[in-house]
Amino acid sequence: MTVNYIFKTEPYAHQRTAIGLAGNRAGFAFLMEMGTGKSKSLIDNMAQMHLSNCINFALIIAPKGVYRNWVNKEIPEHLPDNVSHRVIRWVASPNKTQQAEMRRVNQPFDGLTIFVMNVEAFSTLKGQQAGAWFAKVFGRTGLIAIDESTTIKNHSAKRTKALTKIAAGFAYRRILTGSPVTKSPLDIYSQFEFLGPGTLGFQSYYAFQARYALLQRRKMGRTSFNQVVGYHNLEELTQRIDQHGYRVLKSECLDLPEKVYTARYVEMTDHQRKVYDHIAKDGVALLDSGLVTTQQVITQLLRLQQVLSGHLKTDEGDTITFPTNRLGVLKDLLEEHAGKALIWSRFRHDIQQITEALNKTFGEGAAAAYYGDTSDDERARIVANFQNPNHPLRFFVGNPSTGGYGLTLTQADLVIYYANSFDLEHRIQSEDRAHRIGQRNNVTYVDLITEGTIDEKIVDALRNKIEIGAKVLGERAREWLTLSK
Repeated sequence: MTVNYIFKTEPYAHQRTAIGLAGNRAGFAFLMEMGTGKSKSLIDNMAQMHLSNCINFALIIAPKGVYRNWVNKEIPEHLPDNVSHRVIRWVASPNKTQQAEMRRVNQPFDGLTIFVMNVEAFSTLKGQQAGAWFAKVFGRTGLIAIDESTTIKNHSAKRTKALTKIAAGFAYRRILTGSPVTKSPLDIYSQFEFLGPGTLGFQSYYAFQARYALLQRRKMGRTSFNQVVGYHNLEELTQRIDQHGYRVLKSECLDLPEKVYTARYVEMTDHQRKVYDHIAKDGVALLDSGLVTTQQVITQLLRLQQVLSGHLKTDEGDTITFPTNRLGVLKDLLEEHAGKALIWSRFRHDIQQITEALNKTFGEGAAAAYYGDTSDDERARIVANFQNPNHPLRFFVGNPSTGGYGLTLTQADLVIYYANSFDLEHRIQSEDRAHRIGQRNNVTYVDLITEGTIDEKIVDALRNKIEIGAKVLGERAREWLTLSK
């Protein structure tokens, strides 16, 4: 692609390779491990295609926890200023202002229009109709991309079928994922079908399955079915994949920064929002009374954090639980990661719930809890198993005040903060469990954040090395307690 292009942020060597290989190909897969910058690679690819008069519209689709990142961070940070563009975000139940914002897509624009949608919307008729309209109106000079394309790995799911059909109406198609195969090599089929029918050389999923899966006929009562008992010809499958994408691991990127920070966004449920708002108003009333101590403010902030995690401890010491999307976002995040990970939370309830959920999802023994109730013998066993690269223990779920000091946990190159401690030292120490002598890879740190809440304030303070205890003494206490709409 010959275009006089000036990068807004200088790409690393592997990103230059990815952008160059994608070029103006009709279909391409950015198979880049988490933390290697696949989002930037797509943005530069889109910008170059726009400047080369290939596209004037891009539909970017990502999970709920990710798609805000495109609007708030990735596009503003990496899209060159000389590329005239507008960014519009999908809202499923918009207010009048949001409706007006989305309708701007109908207005003529001499530049690149980037429309960002959450992939979950395509499980609804409304989202599918919007996607079909985009394909009809903008498809001939448009690009469609799915970030975390494992969300369409199920070839028989309605969402997968809908998106594959919509993608066929676009001139250019891209998928992005750090781990295209999460459970089975068969996961790859529908992701590459999104890039174009028969991309991997098969006219149906069953032909693909017959080539790469070992099948055994089973009977259950009067019903018989084929069960996958193994796989073969995987070297050939890898070669086919390599023809249509670029795969890179963090261990292969020698010029990456040692630490990479990012966020995943979590939406509150309606019930959480009501409880959160009630507690926040109580906190503001406490400030207005003038009779408030630092500890009282900290207590209110702590209760707000509990609500975001889906539980609340009453004054009587009982724990009330209610639904939260946070655990689902965590599991989606870990589905994308092939290696080991640390998950930190300040709350005992979180640690127990996370460990149970991950063992249920990824197999018994995949996760272990390391907190106050863990015996000394069990602690030693957990660390030894986690540090053994061949042991099935993948997820170390701990409390920073207990596991954040002294341990070497360098088998992890992904660290997730489910619920941050207010303590700056806890944050620094827990980050360094993975980032220390013995770590061979760059480490990615992910904070789970609910927009407009205390999450944003805490993460901002901790990343900027600010002591939170002193911060809430000042005028910002009210700001921290106020729920932003």
